[in-house]
Amino acid sequence: MKILLTGGGGLLGRECLVVLSDSHEIWAPGRKDLDITSSSQVEGAVSVFRPQVILNCAAFSHVDRCETEREEAYRTNVLGPRNLARAAARRGCLLVHISTDYVFDGQKPPPMPYLEGDAPAPLSYYGQTKLEGERAVQEEAPRHLIVRTAWLYGKGGQNFLKLILRLALDPEVPEIRVVADQFGSPTWSYRLAHQLARLLAAGAEGLFHASAEGYCTRYEQAVFFLSQLGVVKKVKPCPSRDFPAPAPRPLNSILENGRLKAAGLNLMRPWQEDLAAFVAAFRADLLREARPPETKRKGGGPSR
Repeated sequence: MKILLTGGGGLLGRECLVVLSDSHEIWAPGRKDLDITSSSQVEGAVSVFRPQVILNCAAFSHVDRCETEREEAYRTNVLGPRNLARAAARRGCLLVHISTDYVFDGQKPPPMPYLEGDAPAPLSYYGQTKLEGERAVQEEAPRHLIVRTAWLYGKGGQNFLKLILRLALDPEVPEIRVVADQFGSPTWSYRLAHQLARLLAAGAEGLFHASAEGYCTRYEQAVFFLSQLGVVKKVKPCPSRDFPAPAPRPLNSILENGRLKAAGLNLMRPWQEDLAAFVAAFRADLLREARPPETKRKGGGPSR
């Protein structure tokens, strides 16, 4: 199968490139080679490569910057998917689009999860643009697969876990305060890439949720992560109001993989299992990358 992968340099895109390349012909142009906000560039790329599938992992995903850089957020999260959807429709191929838990307001009391059929109500501009992107895909691409995920982490790029580890290894930070009133399912990008491969193999279409099984708070996630690494640091729970941000976060980001389970396609595992496997695979790299610059220069740091 020929797959055009957009956003191949991002956290999930890199994993998809590795996972899908084993069985498919992948073209993953960088943004300099393909700007999805340009309809002419999208049309040209699809006409030349002639894919059976377009997999869109590109997104403006810095939640707070979306509040101030609204034009760029709209172009990437709405116009880009619309351009891809129109090209996919003309080509007759499947468009796979990655979306987010931020399309919901998070007002359900935990541990009640959000289902595919629940009404979206985004709190932030990021969530609003991602929802509009979903709708553009649904309206313009007769063949589409939309996959919502949440609390993504992985080896590449920046994410919550890497921030926690940097703070934990900084000798000038006596303790870490982490919010304990936000609930979600930490999802490994590698696992999600395999889930996408499974959906493609099954010919699935429509809207699916795909996040790790089970749930936790951000505080519980941080404590578990550091314990798996063997890093000792005082972690203190706190409410979200202690960390005001330009963009509000949904307090409940728990997604239920209902349609995956109903179709017998669910590959997602308990979040603790995947996070433990992630640390086991990349412990040395994570510690090396997170060490403060002065520690690196002196050659010290935590034991590997």
